[in-house]
Amino acid sequence: MASMKAQLSSLKNVPLFSACSKKELEKVAKAADEITMTAGSVVVDQGDMGREAYVILKGEVTIKRNNRKIATLSDGDVVGELSLLDHGPRTASVVCATDCTLLVIDQRRFINVLDEVPSIAHKLMGSLASRIRIMDRTYTG
Repeated sequence: MASMKAQLSSLKNVPLFSACSKKELEKVAKAADEITMTAGSVVVDQGDMGREAYVILKGEVTIKRNNRKIATLSDGDVVGELSLLDHGPRTASVVCATDCTLLVIDQRRFINVLDEVPSIAHKLMGSLASRIRIMDRTYTG
């Protein structure tokens, strides 16, 4: 089991949470559960409805869209973060390439944290706006 310090370090590296204070990150970490999955395990399936995000504490996952590998992610990366904000379908499948330790953040518990600490919501909106601007520049020039 990863220490709280390791969990906070991983959360701080997630762009969605990078503007959060240590106290705010502690609230998020306390609302999350740590799980382990073996190599070959499916974390999420493309098209399924999302209800949680996963921060990779240790290990490596393969991201596939339409059964085609599009990325490999590892320690400190996050998958499924859009599911913290809506119940839309998963845009890709995620499979453990190695044994993994993941921090699972459930949407319902995350919303409770936002209600308790509204400043996190403001920081998340700023982070999302930045990501949208980057995507806009990437696709429109």
